[in-house]
Amino acid sequence: MAVVDEKSGPDGKVWSFCSIPFWQNGNASSSASPPSTSVHNVHLQSNGNKSAEQPSSYSSGKVSSIAKSLLPTRRRLRLDPSNKLYFPYEPGKQVKSAIEIKNTSKNHVAFKFQTTAPKSCYMRPPGGILAPGESIIATVFKFVEPPENNEKPLDQRRRVKFKIVSLKVKGDMDYVPELFDEQKDQVAVEQILQVVFLDPENSNPALEKLFRQLAEAEAATEARQTPAEETGPKIVGEGLVIDEWKERRERYLAKQQVGGVDLV
Repeated sequence: MAVVDEKSGPDGKVWSFCSIPFWQNGNASSSASPPSTSVHNVHLQSNGNKSAEQPSSYSSGKVSSIAKSLLPTRRRLRLDPSNKLYFPYEPGKQVKSAIEIKNTSKNHVAFKFQTTAPKSCYMRPPGGILAPGESIIATVFKFVEPPENNEKPLDQRRRVKFKIVSLKVKGDMDYVPELFDEQKDQVAVEQILQVVFLDPENSNPALEKLFRQLAEAEAATEARQTPAEETGPKIVGEGLVIDEWKERRERYLAKQQVGGVDLV
């Protein structure tokens, strides 16, 4: 709160003295603030503002980059199950899990599996490119080691980790793993999957869903491996083309000849 001291001058006018900045009052008396001192203060203040602007802009840019890194990554893929891989617990055997991967973005997306145990685990397919709205069921194979020294299934589960990464690509193209090395800055981690073992002797919804997904994945694999049916003319022998119309006509003429001989 400003303090005001009112005094009357010789002409009867009342003057008010308060803390008014000198740059707002051009008629202020020299006794309040000498011109040289004022100019010097303005110069120092302007220089101080300039010097303060640089660290401020630098710090604001640094804060914005940190805030951007803390924002959640926009997902390009939808996974089912969303964050787990279910395996039947059968020690000493190779077991299978399945996960559906769907491209929910408006662009073509490449995906790739990664694991901390490449010697005992592998994926089919290990990666690929999905068009917008396209989905695929991938199969994950894992060898379950027999427990040693009272080892629990939970201990094995913690040692193995799976990760799915994604990358936006330009249109439909051939998938090569090197895509993720060439554009490391654009690669996004979709999910780190947790391994969950299920008792194959006790039926439960998760196990039934797993078997259903495995059956769908196997059917899709067989469909991709089956060669497409030929729709063109049938070629036999050494390049001879069978004309179906001509074949039918020859059969018809043969029947007519046989019929004529019988009538004689």
